[in-house]
Amino acid sequence: MQDTGISSRRSPVALSEEMPDSPPKDRISAAARATKQIGRIGFLGQCLILSLLLLLGFLVIHSPRYICDSRPDAFSRQHLISIEGLDSDFGLLGVPWCRSKHGQTVEWTKKDLLQGLEEFVPIYETRPIKNNMYGMGFDHSFGLWFMTRWLKPDLMIESGAFKGHSTWVLRQAMPDKPIISLSPRHPEKYLKKGPAYVDANCTYFAGKDFIDFGSLDWGNVMKNRGISDLGKVLVFFDDHQNELKRLKQALKAGFRHLIFEDNYDTGTGDHYSFRQMCDQFYIRGGGHSCFIDSDEARIRMKRKRFWDKAVDTSELCAPGEKWWGVRGQMRDNFNHSNLEISHTEHFENSRFVESVLDVYWELPPVAGPSLTHQTRYDPARTVDPIVEDGRFGLFQRLGLTRLEASVFNGYTQMVYLRVSPPGS
Repeated sequence: MQDTGISSRRSPVALSEEMPDSPPKDRISAAARATKQIGRIGFLGQCLILSLLLLLGFLVIHSPRYICDSRPDAFSRQHLISIEGLDSDFGLLGVPWCRSKHGQTVEWTKKDLLQGLEEFVPIYETRPIKNNMYGMGFDHSFGLWFMTRWLKPDLMIESGAFKGHSTWVLRQAMPDKPIISLSPRHPEKYLKKGPAYVDANCTYFAGKDFIDFGSLDWGNVMKNRGISDLGKVLVFFDDHQNELKRLKQALKAGFRHLIFEDNYDTGTGDHYSFRQMCDQFYIRGGGHSCFIDSDEARIRMKRKRFWDKAVDTSELCAPGEKWWGVRGQMRDNFNHSNLEISHTEHFENSRFVESVLDVYWELPPVAGPSLTHQTRYDPARTVDPIVEDGRFGLFQRLGLTRLEASVFNGYTQMVYLRVSPPGS
């Protein structure tokens, strides 16, 4: 690498020439000249200069180090991300976590996630759909693959297939197990326009044969497939439907293991999510203030400048201080339905969810934004990432530097639920 710095090494002759016994008059020190000039500007001028110096010193002492987001596609954003502040950013505005009935959690650990990442990166590089715009990015692809492989289901069900990327991910996790896919449009239709994935060992209720998840006779389907233990079935939802509705339908069918791809934060998204349902004042990190001069409002206003999906108080709150769901609405079906609900109804929804939850676990972001250069989700409403900011060596060793930055821009708090009927 070319050294562009100025060398400090000089020959002895040059040093002796530049250092005479006494300095000439034209080499009076800068400090002496500055002192002389300050003496001429009077008392008020001296006070002004002193104030400016004190202000500069304060900014230097209290400002963290910065790195610049220099990606070509980020030209319009031209913001600086604080390295030292990123760790404290995670969870700054609270991370409401749905409470389970018995306080249970998942079996896997961060070490397991790191080992999984190392294994999944080369798998992901072989994906047939390289540009999965409007579909899952890397974070959620890894989460679905990791949880499916860990749970080892005998049958996988997906509601919402799009071009088939999620079907491909499920197949990589369980190469020999059957898949049932429900989607209004068959993935094969996308083959006419570009890459898509159709699985040979998948039963499709799609296109003209489409049946909604809540309308299918699951008892009959399980009987025909010889599935007697519904605890060995994994259901994956990426259909942008009200998640409370899907939860009740899954409970009615007897399914226990559920993954929801888009677990949107409060004030965002096109459907009612568990993150929204469990955003309650009685839950740590939950509940919001609509007061425009509150600390929360000031923090939100600042963060809106940095993160695409950050929501300020004016966007969060509808008239009447309605902040729950999306401005007091319980959205459904790609926001084609946006029923207004009261705070009491919102509260009762969360209590029902808690009554059936055995385990609730949100997938962490794969890595911090200084590593992935993602610009979408706000770390202030997110759990700590698997690979923390500043750990570039680990990020590189896992092979994540080989991926394009755009694949990290689709994180929306994917969530795993293990459920059982109320009272069990």
